[in-house]
Amino acid sequence: MKSTTETYLNPTINDIARVAEVSLATVDRVLNARPGVREKTISKVNKAIAELGYVRDAAAANLARGRVYNFVFILPANDNEFVSSLQAQIDQLNINLRQDRTVLSFVRVAAFDPMALSAAINAIDKSQVDGVAIFGPETPSVRDSIAHLKANGLTVVSLVADIPSSERDYCVGIDNVAAGRTAAQLLGRFLGKKRGKVMVLTGSMLARDHLERRLGFDEVMGQDFPHIDVLASLEGRDDPDLIERLLPDALAENSNVIGIYSSAAGNEGLVRFFNSHNFDDKPAVVAHELTPLSRTALNNGVIDAVISQDPGHLIRSAVRVMRAKRDQRPLNSAQERIRIDIYLKENMPP
Repeated sequence: MKSTTETYLNPTINDIARVAEVSLATVDRVLNARPGVREKTISKVNKAIAELGYVRDAAAANLARGRVYNFVFILPANDNEFVSSLQAQIDQLNINLRQDRTVLSFVRVAAFDPMALSAAINAIDKSQVDGVAIFGPETPSVRDSIAHLKANGLTVVSLVADIPSSERDYCVGIDNVAAGRTAAQLLGRFLGKKRGKVMVLTGSMLARDHLERRLGFDEVMGQDFPHIDVLASLEGRDDPDLIERLLPDALAENSNVIGIYSSAAGNEGLVRFFNSHNFDDKPAVVAHELTPLSRTALNNGVIDAVISQDPGHLIRSAVRVMRAKRDQRPLNSAQERIRIDIYLKENMPP
């Protein structure tokens, strides 16, 4: 291999071939991970790439090959504004990325139904799809389906709720334990020295994001606000009608509820309940996701604070991660970190 004392400002594959003393065809095979190259030769080419500081223009390479990225999002089919906002972001980004040779699509499956999710994953045409972003529960059947995707060379990203025990490549979403801790700090400070009970409204403890939020919430409430009792989770399966039916009995069975943490997508049922009942001293409420419904509830004083994540950032990040993984490019972890936003009535964006 030749010495690289010469400076290359913009190294090309010709420079790599010259320094590694191999043909252009060999460099191309190494860059594209094609078979038929000896390990010793691969090492020489990679060493030349490192010494030259060569950075591959993946977009140009894909354009030259006529490559089109095909990414599929699997979303829960429950009728809530947050999931609808994710779907809207997918639709808009699909239009924006047409010139970038990227096609996005989505599939909706029954919420909190691992078998339906596994069936949807298994139904993906693995010869036509490059990557899959999955928003769903973590169960053995789902893990097995993800393993099948990986065995067929697809990139897999977990979205919103992590599936860490699977072979997924990356998780795009907020730190849900930190979100739960944040909710506890907000609710505890709203309540001050008042003694009473806090109700936690969740979707399903099958959902890892809901479980992690509860864990973070309990940790802070126990440490910083021990004078407040936290009740067992009320599982509403993100169904507004079910939640509206459950709340009267739950509140009747538990006197002196002074706060409610809506940790999932049950805001519609919660807001309906408060709008149809009068309270001498309304419980303080912390909820998740800034949507048209939660904006109105913040303005009206039904909800006191909203913890949110940007749906546009979630979808853009998932696409960037899947593209980077397909192109074997490094990720910018800071760019892909999803921020936890806190909104009160006074600081809602326009």
